[in-house]
Amino acid sequence: MSTRFKGFALLAILLCTIGVAPIFASPYAWQNPSGIINSTNATSGNITSSLPTSTLTSQSSGAVTVTTDKTSYNDGDVITISGSTQDYITDTPITLKIISPIGNIVKFDQIPLGSDRTFSTTAKATGALWQAAGAYKVIVQFGSQDRTAQTTFQFAGSAGGQQGQAGNTMKVDGTDLSVKYSITNGKVLGIKADTQSKSLIVSIQTTGDGVLTITLPRGLIDAQVNGQDGHFYVLNDGQETDFQETSNTTTDRTLSIPFTDGTQEIEIIGTQIIPEFGPIAALVLAIAIVSIIAVSAKTGLRLMPKY
Repeated sequence: MSTRFKGFALLAILLCTIGVAPIFASPYAWQNPSGIINSTNATSGNITSSLPTSTLTSQSSGAVTVTTDKTSYNDGDVITISGSTQDYITDTPITLKIISPIGNIVKFDQIPLGSDRTFSTTAKATGALWQAAGAYKVIVQFGSQDRTAQTTFQFAGSAGGQQGQAGNTMKVDGTDLSVKYSITNGKVLGIKADTQSKSLIVSIQTTGDGVLTITLPRGLIDAQVNGQDGHFYVLNDGQETDFQETSNTTTDRTLSIPFTDGTQEIEIIGTQIIPEFGPIAALVLAIAIVSIIAVSAKTGLRLMPKY
């Protein structure tokens, strides 16, 4: 046999070996065209996967749905909001916000997710925060930002309702000033100034999730940086919370602060607050000093000993 023929024969044998090898390496390759290698149970003959289960199942996208029971409502109607998720995460609620046509948060809630991956809640469409007529937006979020959904409904507007009437006033403890406020699903028990932390502390009693809308006189408390309006910070029972500034004038600023049922204290932190002695107290102190000086000059009373 010539050397050239031997070379061709050796090449043919190698090519045949390459084609046959995968079949010997995986006896079930004809049953598994996807390429996942399986192992055989020697006793029962069943095929079991050698890969982790998570690699064999598809992951859900985590989408959220939300809907309302009607497309439009009138003052005093009860809105039923429901939806579902594709995921279930233990101890993770659905966060819900309803936003009015003028941008106010009229409802803020955290709804438990059922084991069947559905949720439901209700909201009564009435009160000071619901006065605007138009399209209201419902936004829900489940865990991360990529699990959100929203819908809208039309509302005819509210005359004000029994709760949250605008124009309530309360004197701030430690000052001679008062603030205007409205509140839904709750009652304001007291407001005091904390000069050390430059904040107002509002004590409330709740009957459900609601919103506190409070107008802050700039002469009482303000938040400014280098002479420009800055941001307040708001804490609900010591935890920082989101809020909206709904009005800003040369004399006051108005904040809309959502709270959950059970909240007892809302703290509004600024950069400056009225001193412990208010304007009237300072005036009384000034008059007293002037009076002492006048009496001393007339009677010859000396405040300091003469040497």
